[in-house]
Amino acid sequence: MRTAIQLSVGTGPWSDLVSYVTEAERLGIDNCWVAEAWGGDAATPIAALSQHTQRIVFGSGVFQVGARSAANTAMTALTLQQITGGRFVLGLGASGPQVIEGLHGVPFARPLTRMRETIQVVRLAEAGERLALEGEQVRLPLPGGEGKALRLSIGPAGEPLAIYIASLSPRMLALTGEVADGWLGTSFVPEGAQSSMDALAGGAARTGRSLADLDLCQGAEVAFARDEAELQAMVQGRKAGLAFSLGGMGSATTNFYNEAYARQGFAEVAAESQALWLAGRRDAAAAAIPDEMVLATTLLGSESQVADRLRAWADVGIDHVRLYPAGATLEDRLDTLGRALDLVPT
Repeated sequence: MRTAIQLSVGTGPWSDLVSYVTEAERLGIDNCWVAEAWGGDAATPIAALSQHTQRIVFGSGVFQVGARSAANTAMTALTLQQITGGRFVLGLGASGPQVIEGLHGVPFARPLTRMRETIQVVRLAEAGERLALEGEQVRLPLPGGEGKALRLSIGPAGEPLAIYIASLSPRMLALTGEVADGWLGTSFVPEGAQSSMDALAGGAARTGRSLADLDLCQGAEVAFARDEAELQAMVQGRKAGLAFSLGGMGSATTNFYNEAYARQGFAEVAAESQALWLAGRRDAAAAAIPDEMVLATTLLGSESQVADRLRAWADVGIDHVRLYPAGATLEDRLDTLGRALDLVPT
């Protein structure tokens, strides 16, 4: 398994992030994914952090396709590829209507089409072609205006740009298998992963590929418990966050996280917790989540328990693990990360 960490800028002092990434590189981490969501942007810290490192590969985890024009996504990706000396991979996601429409003021309609067409524009830019696309969501140049198709003045830096898609729904998973180099997953339960793997494989088959041609990257929090009592406290402490994913990461009608958990064996829990969350009963929404659901989707427990979970991921085909080490301080997080790396299957 390749290993990665995930960052979210704004969660602590910048100096701590620099120290965390440089030390993670020293420990042997292969990749660093930088989140965007509704916080800090991902491009700026990737550019800065790359100047403090020599080997680690950075990825946008993710750029939301509705937050930038397709051409700007291509420009940003190729710029980062230059700045990092080729140590950049492009992670794209559709997000959801609450963020895309609420924060960016862009219609969320037809995210699958926007994703496909954005990738087409990125590939045109990378190939040095004029950006001309008569798409359904992306139209370049804009019809009826004075614009003309332009060719970017920046080209790729060495190796072709790898593109990952963060996907949860069956159709987006199939598109990932069809057009992407890798899958950025989340809300993952290895025992319920077959539907996701089938969708990825079905999409890959459209272009004569298989799952073996994709880098399958999954992430989860990792924390070590000294005894059963501490593990129980950890589990209880994670239920509020899981309830937020089930009830707050989307609307009553559009919540890709809720639907993903439902497909992985937790349909009744997902529905109950969401209903309680939307009714304003946040504590009850968290209480509705069973311990086994928390343990199924995280890497919590003793070293042997965490090792067992990592092997379960590897057994279903995950070959790139994204770690979110717990800890109250930078030193604690790095200690957790180091212990976890010793357990990752080789």
